Amino acid sequence: MADLRTNFLGIKSPNPFWLASAPPTDKKYNVERAYRAGWGGVVWKTLGEDPAVVNVNGPRYGAIHAGDRRLAGLNNIELITDRPLELNLREIAEVKKAWPDRALVVSLMVPCEELNWKSIIARVEETGADGLELNFGCPHGMSERGMGSAVGQVPEYIEMVARWCKQATRMPVIVKLTPNITDIRYPARAARKGGADAVSLINTINSIVAVDLDSFAPVPTIDGKGSHGGYCGPAVKPIALNMVAEIARDPETMGMPISGIGGIETWRDAAEYIALGCGTVQVCTAVMTYGFKIVEEMIDGMKKYMDGHGFATIEDFRGLAVKNLSDWKYLNLNYIAKAKINQDLCIKCGRCHIACEDTSHQAITHMVDGIRHFEVKDEECVGCNLCVNVCPVEDCITMEAMAPGSVDPRTGKVVPAQYANWTTHPNNPSAVAAE
Repeated sequence: MADLRTNFLGIKSPNPFWLASAPPTDKKYNVERAYRAGWGGVVWKTLGEDPAVVNVNGPRYGAIHAGDRRLAGLNNIELITDRPLELNLREIAEVKKAWPDRALVVSLMVPCEELNWKSIIARVEETGADGLELNFGCPHGMSERGMGSAVGQVPEYIEMVARWCKQATRMPVIVKLTPNITDIRYPARAARKGGADAVSLINTINSIVAVDLDSFAPVPTIDGKGSHGGYCGPAVKPIALNMVAEIARDPETMGMPISGIGGIETWRDAAEYIALGCGTVQVCTAVMTYGFKIVEEMIDGMKKYMDGHGFATIEDFRGLAVKNLSDWKYLNLNYIAKAKINQDLCIKCGRCHIACEDTSHQAITHMVDGIRHFEVKDEECVGCNLCVNVCPVEDCITMEAMAPGSVDPRTGKVVPAQYANWTTHPNNPSAVAAE
């Protein structure tokens, strides 16, 4: 049976599934219910200095839904905790004492002054918490006050604050990164230079998810006005995975522990983050949508996946995908694939034909001998796999590689056996220099 126990920076938890710093981790009541449901750890909702921040007393969320009303993305305008600092600290101490086997990391955000950071860290240490997460990612409300992503967008500030915090604590320090930046590698490098033990990412993406076409105000709307907020949920997962991958393969940050965040709803989502090098994963939107008990399915699914692949622990497959990350210019241009339609599975909806005919390469029939029939024309197919992605029937359309030595009917050329990429291609004006 697979063992899901993790040891992230010396912080032990029974599984890699943690709750991210957000409304679900704002108080003792929530956190203890999460632990009872099976969550391996939590990052307590971001603490700040007293007097506590003031949140709006009205709509705080906007949403993007799929056609079946499944939540695809969530936008929020909520700030850090609006509960008194002393109350939060007391509850953190109580929870950690009652649940010593669970991870409890505390998220922090204070003005960018050394004394402010060191003062609050000293108070957090007294609670017995396992670690700190420096919130350099929040894109709304706090950033306008010189905190959150206002710090996370300046690598020099990240390095400086991380160094202050490492000097002030025995606890591991995790830097939470903002995605609202051109190149995620620079803030990650700065965190490492400042002595941070790990990074977590991504925080929410700056966004406006909708405009009410009756009131003409952004959603959510407060008394006729709206504001930008932080976007999260399943829709941000591809962005988060890419940023995690960039840090995992960057020579300057390679090997740095990562806690993955962004759109994680299932064990499969979590496994993808782990395959890219993450030691833990953090979940928020899925819990706000379906409740704490979704962790049961995550745990069960992850164990079955690991048992099926012969992985005894998370470490057995953590980072295995990193070696397969590549820049486009190194992809094999001699690899040729064609789409194939399984006629037994085809429901003759025609979506593959329309997508290919109208937007791609006119490589799929819709009629053969006067009968409605969908079949790939190999002489036109470039192997783009758009048809695979628009087909509503799983595995009805697959991609099949052509064997080296065979002739590609589209080009009339023999498929080479040797690897070749853009750096050596004759159409590349820099090919000789690259070679």
